[in-house]
Amino acid sequence: MHRHTSATRRGLLLWTVPFLWTLAFGLWGLSRHASVWRDEAATWQVALRPTAEIWRMLGNVDAVHGLYYLLMHGLFEVFGPGTSTLRLPSVLAVAVAAGCVAQLGRRLAGFRAGLGAGLALALLPAVQFYLQEGRPYALVAAGAALSTLLLVSLAGEAAGVRRSWPRWVAYGLAVLVCALLNWLSLLVLPAHAATLWWVRAGRGVWLRWAAYGAGAVAGALPLILFSRGQSGQVSWIPALTWHMLIGPAILLAVGGLCAWADRPARGRLSVAAVGLPLLAVPQLGLIGLSLVQPLFLDRYVLFSMVGLALLIGGALGAAARALAPRFPRASRVLVPAVVGVAALALLPVEVSKRAPSSRVDDVLAAAGQVAGLKRAGDAVVFVPAARRDTALVSPGAFTGLTDLALARTPVESGTLKGEESEPARIREALLGRRRVLLVTDAAGVAKPPSAERDKVKTQVLRERFTVVEDRQVRGRRVTVYERREAR
Repeated sequence: MHRHTSATRRGLLLWTVPFLWTLAFGLWGLSRHASVWRDEAATWQVALRPTAEIWRMLGNVDAVHGLYYLLMHGLFEVFGPGTSTLRLPSVLAVAVAAGCVAQLGRRLAGFRAGLGAGLALALLPAVQFYLQEGRPYALVAAGAALSTLLLVSLAGEAAGVRRSWPRWVAYGLAVLVCALLNWLSLLVLPAHAATLWWVRAGRGVWLRWAAYGAGAVAGALPLILFSRGQSGQVSWIPALTWHMLIGPAILLAVGGLCAWADRPARGRLSVAAVGLPLLAVPQLGLIGLSLVQPLFLDRYVLFSMVGLALLIGGALGAAARALAPRFPRASRVLVPAVVGVAALALLPVEVSKRAPSSRVDDVLAAAGQVAGLKRAGDAVVFVPAARRDTALVSPGAFTGLTDLALARTPVESGTLKGEESEPARIREALLGRRRVLLVTDAAGVAKPPSAERDKVKTQVLRERFTVVEDRQVRGRRVTVYERREAR
């Protein structure tokens, strides 16, 4: 009885300590100095729309994020829009993932390995970035951690154990929900297949995994096929180059080194058998897909960091076990000591991820500049049109300004940035104004205008107007133009 109580307490400790540790990291600097960047601005402005309008928009654009937008719409309705509401779901998701990773480590390699894995997850730089991000990638990581924990519990059972079907259903649902949040998360299935192959899982486990995995794929297939018709959304992603492979190569090298510390025998569930495929297969799978269509963004496989954290925890557990015979006291404090030193060493990274400069721009800062520069009767244009997100997130800052190029609002057109008038009408509207505010990218990140409408905006402003104010703040630029008098 005493041993059972002790095991229960240690199991509870492994849930709560990593969860609270990760939660503390997530709450630290959550508002990022009241900044919101362009990707989060998309979440914000869509979440503010009525449900019917969100559904209408998904028919035209961003269907791949539909479930996430509907979730955030519900949270905005209940708690109101704000940076906390925007980012807390990601914080809680990574905290849940940390708890799952800790339980995985304990089940596979003992208490110290579990503690090290759970604490390590929040320290990984990629996780630090998306821990406080108003996008769905942290939620996918939590689902991948949960599905992996469920698979390990099922694969490790003796043959013939009854009443396992609720966990198989939970496994299939976890994979399905992740796929509906980001269908590239289905790369978790081949990772799990590699684990089952390594541990020589029985025929019954293989059949159930195949059935429930196939059910998840079938459930996500309509979204996959439909979203392929919106592939223009990712046309901006650059083609894969050799230097883009440096990051994955480093991650795989670190993971492989940690797996070597475990050196599992074939046929045994271990940290390496679970963590290495979970790290390597999504990374390599995304690289393979990117050879067909450029898709290589680390956030698409953020969930692979669950595997890296598990491997790090396993290596720490192995080190503690090696120390125990000769240095029992040192072995007991090794994991918290190493994690504490790592947290201090990574402090510059942790601080930088919480600064507005960690993102390419700040929508709210630009809106603040507009509010301070505008005058009654002024007009505004955006180059490119996507920079209209500044007004969509902070409409109060644009009160009284006429959007000269806008023909149909984003809600009316069922799009993210609205529909603009023809170039000739934009030219005519600009020439009829005395003062115009231009919202665009800062000089360091701005690209030459490519759309004809944007070329007309910049040409007319350059040829017929004079700059009277020019403010650059956090990746965005607000310029005030006054029309030159005809001579």
